[in-house]
Amino acid sequence: GNIFTQQPSYFGDLDETLPTVLQVFNNILHKCGLQCEGASAEPQKLEEKVTVTARNMPLQELKDIVLYLCDTCTTLWAFLDVFPLACQTFQKHDFCYRLASFYEVAIPELEAAIKKRHCEDKSGFADLWRRISHSRKKMIETFHVLINQVCLQPILE
Repeated sequence: GNIFTQQPSYFGDLDETLPTVLQVFNNILHKCGLQCEGASAEPQKLEEKVTVTARNMPLQELKDIVLYLCDTCTTLWAFLDVFPLACQTFQKHDFCYRLASFYEVAIPELEAAIKKRHCEDKSGFADLWRRISHSRKKMIETFHVLINQVCLQPILE
């Protein structure tokens, strides 16, 4: 068995942790000057006019965001892949909807920002592009695991 079957109270811990996981996506959107449907949109302070976008932020910051996203997506997918029972807990937090909304808003923006920097950093471009593509792939695979476990498996059983 795994740690969750040995210690069922860990499902409660996972449930409490998921808002933090979702906050990772909100933080990335915020750093890119974006907002997402379904995100807990806090009203913006007047002096907090968003001028930083993924396209005009410093290159190092863009790299950091893409690496952070890549790590997050890979970890989420790996966790759900080895422990699909966690999908129900993820879905209690509207994870599919939130992930799809994030993908729709953030990925085109980050891809455009990376393409725009192509001339600035030719060697780093290939790595950044590979990582954003990997992030995109892992988000889709995570979505597939969730849909399969939450929607399809119950029908088949």
